[in-house]
Amino acid sequence: MKKIFIISGGLLIVAISLFFILRKDKNGREFSEIQPWRDEISISFRLSGEVKPRNRIEIKPQVSGRIEEILVVEGQDVKKGQVLAWMSSTERAALLDTVRSKSDEELSKWEDIYKPTPIISPMSGFIIARSKEPGQSVTVSDVILLLADKLIIEANVDETDLRHMKLNQEVSITLDAYPDKQFKGVVEHIAFDSEVISNVTVYKVKIKPLRIPENFRSGMTATVDVIAEKRDDALLLPAEAVLGRGERNFVFVKDKESGRKRTPVETGITDGKNIEIVSGINDDDIVLIRGKKSEKGEGDSGNSRRGGRGGLPFGRR
Repeated sequence: MKKIFIISGGLLIVAISLFFILRKDKNGREFSEIQPWRDEISISFRLSGEVKPRNRIEIKPQVSGRIEEILVVEGQDVKKGQVLAWMSSTERAALLDTVRSKSDEELSKWEDIYKPTPIISPMSGFIIARSKEPGQSVTVSDVILLLADKLIIEANVDETDLRHMKLNQEVSITLDAYPDKQFKGVVEHIAFDSEVISNVTVYKVKIKPLRIPENFRSGMTATVDVIAEKRDDALLLPAEAVLGRGERNFVFVKDKESGRKRTPVETGITDGKNIEIVSGINDDDIVLIRGKKSEKGEGDSGNSRRGGRGGLPFGRR
């Protein structure tokens, strides 16, 4: 029992050092004490996007006629110059239908003389849709196949958040179809021309997945998390510990002579729960927070704060 008591007492001392301690100043006002700590802090914003082909090509016949054979299926990889289908022009189809009733030899002769027309892949990629089948008649405006080179995520970024987007920037992606699976992507293009959607000026960005997840399909809805700013070893305090407005921020620091001392501080980024302290205090100072008692680092310093038009008010406090 004595050993248990000693261990419990040690844990209690550690707990007291990690939590606010409620004190009273000379005027009877209650203050809680906390020591700044170092940890990662970041702010991010969230985008809604859609899975789309980077380049999407409609494969149409060069002549009107009848499809004789389609050599590919949806999802199949193809190479540039590969034959995707064979078709007969209207004249060839009519001729073959006529001689087919005569004899197989006659049919073979005309098939050898009057060759079918190939439909060639204009680029390497994969088939995302097959809209026609052999035996169907088509015109030069009919789409037989849809071809894509690569699936990407396309999203709109508010102009106020555009400054946080950079080429080759890594982002996190979640598909609505698989909300429990997250994967990484990189920004490969940021539009130079804007669009106005619902009275908001936005810019299109294209994001390339670093790893293609299983069952990745065009048209899927995606959520993209973008880290705007991040500090790996920041000196942190709870946001409510910092008082003042604009550039004139300060904290109350415990002082042996006066009890507490008002100390100006320079702040960095905040995630809404915690705030980065750039200068003004150090790791050993004890900061006083009036009338509140809660755990150190209430909330996750690495979490983002989201709101408004898919973003948050950035900048320094």
